[in-house]
Amino acid sequence: MILDNTMSYLKELESWVNEVQGLLGNAKLDDNQSKLWRNQLDELKDEVKRLKAKEVITEKEIISLQNKGKQISNRFMYHNEKRVIAYGEHKLPPLPYEYNALEPYISEEIMRLHHDKHHQSYVDGLNRAEKRLYLEETNKETLKHWLREQAFHGSGHYLHSIFWNNMTPRSTKKPVKEIKRQIEMDFGSWEQFKNKFSDVANSVEGVGWAILFWNPPSNRLGIQSVEKHQLFNIADSIPLLVLDVWEHAYYLQYRTGKDKYIENWWNIVNWNDVNQRLLNAKHL
Repeated sequence: MILDNTMSYLKELESWVNEVQGLLGNAKLDDNQSKLWRNQLDELKDEVKRLKAKEVITEKEIISLQNKGKQISNRFMYHNEKRVIAYGEHKLPPLPYEYNALEPYISEEIMRLHHDKHHQSYVDGLNRAEKRLYLEETNKETLKHWLREQAFHGSGHYLHSIFWNNMTPRSTKKPVKEIKRQIEMDFGSWEQFKNKFSDVANSVEGVGWAILFWNPPSNRLGIQSVEKHQLFNIADSIPLLVLDVWEHAYYLQYRTGKDKYIENWWNIVNWNDVNQRLLNAKHL
């Protein structure tokens, strides 16, 4: 039997999904983001309908449904906030998908640790540094320390924010649209670019990133390894696609098999996001 309060909750959640879907038309989202939200909301609505049709609904199913609804709500609110962020007020961006959505290529355990712990530490560190630099008195003896903290934690926060959106469980597997044309123009072919980017990622010693960037002065793409992310300083360049090859990004699942992690990562690259970043970069 389905309890009355459970059925009432399911109806309220279904009504909320319909309301949010109605708001999407006025939301500040590009076509790819809008499609992503609609897919997530449709999946949640289908799950509600499935549960309403059951004779028995478990507590575990209700909790899972509540968590999905909460995560979608958090993502929607985050992306519709005004993007002017006060000094020391950065927040951890919600993942654009569930923690287990990238399996089997990246495990749920890694995603929870990487996002909730490691990325959060960058957000906290950046907030501390900004408060000391811009909102409090900072003497000359500690100025360089807080500038280094701002660079380290700020780079970690911004690169990870790109990284999460650079991945998707619905990858096209290969570049699309403008980014496809640009890659073929600058690297000769998709295969040549992929091999070069993978080689760069594997070349990183210790901690760091592989980055595909757009350089406005030359109107070309480039690839760069970054072994200390706060030193990513190719002037006037814009990161489009970033791959985290710090050990915390893969070690629990792949151990020392960084090359396998990199090989598998290509299955979850969000080429629509990379393409949109390129289009935005070209309009600066």
